[in-house]
Amino acid sequence: MIVIGITGPTGAGKTTVLRVLEQMGALVLDCDVVYHDLTLSCQPMRAELGRAFGPEIFGLDGQLRRKALGAIVFDNPQALAQLNAITHRYIGQAVEQAVEQARREGRSAAAVDAIALLESGLGKKCDVTVAVVASQEVRVRRIMAREGIGEDYARLRVSAQKSAQYFEEQCDYVLRNDGDDPSELEAQAWTLFDTIINKGDV
Repeated sequence: MIVIGITGPTGAGKTTVLRVLEQMGALVLDCDVVYHDLTLSCQPMRAELGRAFGPEIFGLDGQLRRKALGAIVFDNPQALAQLNAITHRYIGQAVEQAVEQARREGRSAAAVDAIALLESGLGKKCDVTVAVVASQEVRVRRIMAREGIGEDYARLRVSAQKSAQYFEEQCDYVLRNDGDDPSELEAQAWTLFDTIINKGDV
């Protein structure tokens, strides 16, 4: 089984690429979803977060108050690094377990989708990494349309993330998605993943 890491900035088209992988029979692991599930179900991680950032990060209903936690780590690199050290470890363990389950099920591939794939160390657990990128202007336009936000806020979101060049330099393969027709990206993805999964070209 091939483990494929998928990363890239917001608005680049990762969702389209992951849909292709699902259609090819791959297990798709969205690390944002994995993290959300862990904040509800993983008591060791919840306890560690509570010790590090205080019990007030959890609401009366027991759920993690993500905005409260975000306010603590915003503009505090040390606190953010501490948060990442905790969450990346638990996310990594959960991903490893899911990948092993997919292997036992006889899946041809598993895809790990994470914007921090490279920084978290998850990329090193993948057989191959793929960056999905697009120009800054294209991404701003897509985010505005997708989320109904203004241009200034969209540009803030885009500028807060690493550049396309960073992802291109760090990953094994690149899918560029500057066009307006999603089918063009789908065709690129089918060709690439057919090569990686079915021909074993990693």
